[in-house]
Amino acid sequence: MAEAESSEAAATAVADKHSKPRRLKGHKDCTTSCIASRDRPRVIVTSGEDGRVCWFDMRCKDVARLVMDVSVEPVTSLCFKTGNEDMIYASSGTEIKCFDVRLATKEWKPLENYNYNKEEINKVNSMTYTTSQHVVCNLKSSFLAAADDSGEVKIIDIRQPCLYKTLRAGHTSICNTVQFLPWRSYEVISGGLDSLLLIWDFSKGRSHKVVDFGSLEANSSNTGQCVNPAFVYAIAVPEVDMLDKSDKICAVARGDGVVSVINIESEIAANRSKSSSNSRKGSQSRSKDGTSSSSNVDAGQNGNRRLHLDYTLGGHTAAVSCLEFSLFGERGKFIISGGNDQLVKVWNWSSYRDSGIGDNNDILHSTINVGHKVNSLCTVPADTDNLVVCDTSKSVKVYSVT
Repeated sequence: MAEAESSEAAATAVADKHSKPRRLKGHKDCTTSCIASRDRPRVIVTSGEDGRVCWFDMRCKDVARLVMDVSVEPVTSLCFKTGNEDMIYASSGTEIKCFDVRLATKEWKPLENYNYNKEEINKVNSMTYTTSQHVVCNLKSSFLAAADDSGEVKIIDIRQPCLYKTLRAGHTSICNTVQFLPWRSYEVISGGLDSLLLIWDFSKGRSHKVVDFGSLEANSSNTGQCVNPAFVYAIAVPEVDMLDKSDKICAVARGDGVVSVINIESEIAANRSKSSSNSRKGSQSRSKDGTSSSSNVDAGQNGNRRLHLDYTLGGHTAAVSCLEFSLFGERGKFIISGGNDQLVKVWNWSSYRDSGIGDNNDILHSTINVGHKVNSLCTVPADTDNLVVCDTSKSVKVYSVT
């Protein structure tokens, strides 16, 4: 507990300079989602419960450069079309709408409407593949993935357009989030309120379990953590140009206040090995021998280490709602998480990646008190004004992380 207090005190001292953020104005109600442009590095787009999508240029004044009233219902999620950021997708209720920002008008009418989800959409994500992997211009195939309250993930072919595949019988509860894997063609990773993290081959519609965080929680001796279940609320994967340093990992925002970092490929290999051989005793033995002396690291089924960023490191005391890998400075150096405790945590997870768990004070870089529950966050590749936060207020907050 003394270590946790020391970590928190150090991070809070660093966070003092974050007390007065920029406040971007344009929404009339709570802000729900934000994304940062890669083609226009200082441009961000936000959505809100007011049914609005707002475009901000952070080189300009703190008011929206463009306001799009796109729905009478809350807009829950946003994404750009891969390779063409003039096209944006917005989910509202059970519908996804596509807009071209170049066609600015007082009354925004979608170019396309996708009505394949039966229940409310929680997350929408886009990916474009070429004959090799997924680079932009020469489009081979483009997809949207939409996770909804029924537990299903809809894969939509946006070139046809048509429903490409429905991914079902994987989650037994609400599916909160879905992400394409940039290093695996035609595969997505999803998480939900069943505490499962699943990989899907959406060309075949098949899934396999990566991690059951509910079973990890049940087997944990850490009784001081937040009592909420280890639901999966959000996931983040590194971009392609981060892979050399970050490896093929996934960061997971959990309902018990923990941010978990796992190696996806190692977990997949372990699950396949387990299914092909009866090695339960051996894997348990390896897990016991391979577990770090720190309670923040455990060994997966094949001895690979999982990192858990929790309250003992100065972490969240309520559910973690969102997280991202940083785009500023050394790309992917930080994992930034936001939670229902009204806090944003900046984790220097690269210190663990490079040298192990080490000094706890090295991992939690800073803490920012936002003052409201955090709904979404994103980062931009800049030295200042590089962290954007959407919360339960109507102002979009911008902080500088150094």
